[in-house]
Amino acid sequence: MEFKKKKVLVLCTGNSARSIIAEFLINHYLGDKWQAFSAGVEPSSPNPYSLRVLNEIGISTEAARSKSVVEFLQRDDLNLIITVCDHAQATCPVFPKPIPQVHIGIDDPAPFSEEPEDVALPIFRQTVDIVKKKIIGYLSER
Repeated sequence: MEFKKKKVLVLCTGNSARSIIAEFLINHYLGDKWQAFSAGVEPSSPNPYSLRVLNEIGISTEAARSKSVVEFLQRDDLNLIITVCDHAQATCPVFPKPIPQVHIGIDDPAPFSEEPEDVALPIFRQTVDIVKKKIIGYLSER
């Protein structure tokens, strides 16, 4: 019998930082068991700092793009939805097929993008560490 990966959608508001970081970290560290996607309820574009901190740890972000949650509404193969911000949790649309949802709140590093690099980069790196601890930790047990 062929092993089938579980599929998780990480959802936030803009799909520029937290959810993109989570998508790439999950696929990198747990890609043997999970396939991750990310989306936003109001998608923007990938934050350059998000991509940079992933590249720093050897993760290619070539395929990174912000996606709308609308792209995923008709999917019937998702096993879990993780919301990482309160806004996404409150505005997450109802999926036609009931999908288990969990909220793992993570502070948004995006507002620091306008700060000097020596301020912004450490905050984005900290977000990577928090995602590893909270989300990778959570999914590792499932």
